[in-house]
Formats: sequence, structure tokens, C-alpha cells
Amino acid sequence: MSKIHYKNLEEIEKIRESDLLVSKTLAEVAKIIGEGVKTIQLNILAEEFIRDHGGVPAFLNYNGFPYSLCISLNDQVVHGFPGEYEIKDGDIVSVDCGVVLNNFVGDSAYTFPIGNVDPETLRLLKVTKECLYLAIDKAVVGMRIGDIGYAVQEHAEKNGFGVVRELVGHGVGFKLHEKPEVPNYGRRGSGIKLEEGMVIAIEPMINGGKAGVKFWDDGWTVSTIDKKPSAHYEHSVAVKKGKADVLSTFQYIEEVLKQKD
Repeated sequence: MSKIHYKNLEEIEKIRESDLLVSKTLAEVAKIIGEGVKTIQLNILAEEFIRDHGGVPAFLNYNGFPYSLCISLNDQVVHGFPGEYEIKDGDIVSVDCGVVLNNFVGDSAYTFPIGNVDPETLRLLKVTKECLYLAIDKAVVGMRIGDIGYAVQEHAEKNGFGVVRELVGHGVGFKLHEKPEVPNYGRRGSGIKLEEGMVIAIEPMINGGKAGVKFWDDGWTVSTIDKKPSAHYEHSVAVKKGKADVLSTFQYIEEVLKQKD
């Protein structure tokens, strides 16, 4: 079993730089995402922006993944392929982005509502984002992995939503996926103890209906078993004493979205 790779303060700052490039890339996506835009256009824009700022897309060719962004629509949970699909009014579009900058990896994701999204789907997005921040509150020294998972599961399920179990968050920084795994379900006080120097990607994947998912024949795309929508938000977080240090940010994205309203 591979071990957890702890990061020192200097390394955490390097990871933060990568994460801020991810966050700015997602803000560039926010500028153009909308009705009539093909999802492949988002991928092209993101790759150019990442490379123009000295980075490399972390997802491109990762285990054979052929794109720079994962773009998942409506009932797709994660790992969707960008393509010729034209985004429609009422869609939700989850965009997951990873960057390698100066040999350090950043990773974050955001689900965008497009136009007139139905109220129950908007509630799903709101609750999923709340799950993320409730989980981040637990990413402090002395807590356990199960405390993070419990925070997500408890909030999602009390709101009537399903928590995906087949896919989990993960350590991040030196590589895109490191130990430990960070499930979105669990028991309080269970699992490995969180320690200073851990950097983890916390990423609730919450379904509007049942928790079950199906894996597509393309080897990547995952969708809900009941065709209900799914939301996905992700931050990279350094475990600290007292309060977690969130290395990525939604601030740039949400400033763009506010200007577009």
C-alpha cells in the first residue's frame, strides 16, 4: 500500500499556486459558458489558458484521458468528455480541472447552472456546495477521514439526496491522485487521523435521486442510475490546526458569474 506524502510549508505554497491557476482557468470557462456553446470550446479555451500561464493540463493523457477538462452534463456525475454538444437552457455543467505548474498539481471543480434551471436541481447544487464546506470544516489536525465523509453524507442525505460511493476524493499535490482516499460517506471518528502536511482534494459528488451510478463504455463517463441530475464541487485543502487552509477558490468564478447576471 502506498504511503501518504506529507508536504512542507514551501510545497503547500507551490500547490496553492497550481490551484490558483486552476481557479483562474475555471473563471475563464465561466466567462464563455452558456447556451449554444459547445463543450469542446470550453476545453480548448482552458488548455490554451493553462499553457499560456506556464502550466500543463493535469488531466490530458492521464491514464489515457483524452481532454484537458472533465465536463459532465446533467445526469453525468464526473469524467464526462467535452465534445460537440451545445449547452442548453436549464442544463447543469460540472467542470473539473487539474493543472501541473512547477511540478505541483492543483485540482478543483465547479457545477454551473445554465439559464432557467429547475428549483430542485438548484437546491441540489446549493446543498452539494454546502456539503463541500461542511467537509472542509473537518479537515483539521486531530479529526479523521470518517469525519469528513460523515459531514458530507449527513447533510446530503437529510436533504433527500444520494451520495456517490464508487468515486472519492484523494490526496493531491505531488501527483494528481495520492493517498489517502477521501470518501463522501463515513462514520465520525473512523479512518486515518488527519495530520499537518496532508493536502487533500475534497469533492462531494451528490445525486438528485438515488446514490447509484453506471459506468459508460467509453471507460470514463459516470452517470446516475436513475437519470436524475448530479452535482460536483471540489477544493484542494491543506490540513492545519484549528482551521483548514483552502488552496483553491471559487471567488474568481463567482465574480464572473455575478457580472454576467
